[in-house]
Amino acid sequence: MTRSVTVLTNPTAGRGRAAHAGRCAVARLREREIHVTAIEGRTPGDALTLLERAVGSGTDAVVAVGGDGLVNLVIQVLAGTDTPMGLVPAGSGNDLARVLGIPRGDAVRAADLVADNVTRTIDLGRVGERWFATVLSSGFDSLVTERASRLRWLGGPLRYNAAMILQLTKLEKLPYVIELDDAELRVDATLVAVGNGNSYGGGMAICPSARIDDGLLDITVVRGVGRTRLLGMSPTIYRGTHVDLPQVDTYTSGRVTLHCDGIVAYADGERVGELPVQAQSVPRALRVFVDPNSAPHR
Repeated sequence: MTRSVTVLTNPTAGRGRAAHAGRCAVARLREREIHVTAIEGRTPGDALTLLERAVGSGTDAVVAVGGDGLVNLVIQVLAGTDTPMGLVPAGSGNDLARVLGIPRGDAVRAADLVADNVTRTIDLGRVGERWFATVLSSGFDSLVTERASRLRWLGGPLRYNAAMILQLTKLEKLPYVIELDDAELRVDATLVAVGNGNSYGGGMAICPSARIDDGLLDITVVRGVGRTRLLGMSPTIYRGTHVDLPQVDTYTSGRVTLHCDGIVAYADGERVGELPVQAQSVPRALRVFVDPNSAPHR
């Protein structure tokens, strides 16, 4: 029975919506007679220190109030432990919440799922010592993210949109070597995504068949395409139908290594580092609170 919960909120997530969601979740958990310790980190490093202290002191569960960036921080501490994670999705992406069927925009209901104490175990991906829950991305989208980080004079969505336009002008085929469990691929690609979950970027189903409990990673390879074709793919990626296009190949593997000079990988939207990187599936690595009446998407 969950009796003590640490609620970690990123107050800046969702343009400030997470702060309100966090207060609602804390109030609801206390109504359900659960002892709550509410913490906020001034920086990711500060949040990590506070979280490690809470888990070390024996909290029964951790609730992350924010987006996928905060989820990524929390799983660095909880992966491989018996301490379950609850989600109050309040960020811009919330892709793990989508996969698990956690309601978005309803902090009270999300808190009730923690109080109801129904959990399941899910797989996580791991790169070195770093864990990820949804998708590891590389290629065009990671190049856009890298460029956006340099456009500090722009804010919000404008920064990403401007970076995408600039990167499209320099679109080129990227020579990848992809090592799977049973094959080595050499392909000129636009992007390569490795999915533990099926979506990233706020609902883009880049690896639509990925399951978070099958012990495998799904790999989506978009082979080298031109600007017009890449832009035309965008709606199909949200629907997950891009995998039916002749320019897209998909694979599954327990482990995958990506090689491509000059390319950086991101996982759960967080910078991992330059390729080569090796990702592997770690089965049953994390306990999460779920709605027993809502079947996860994958």
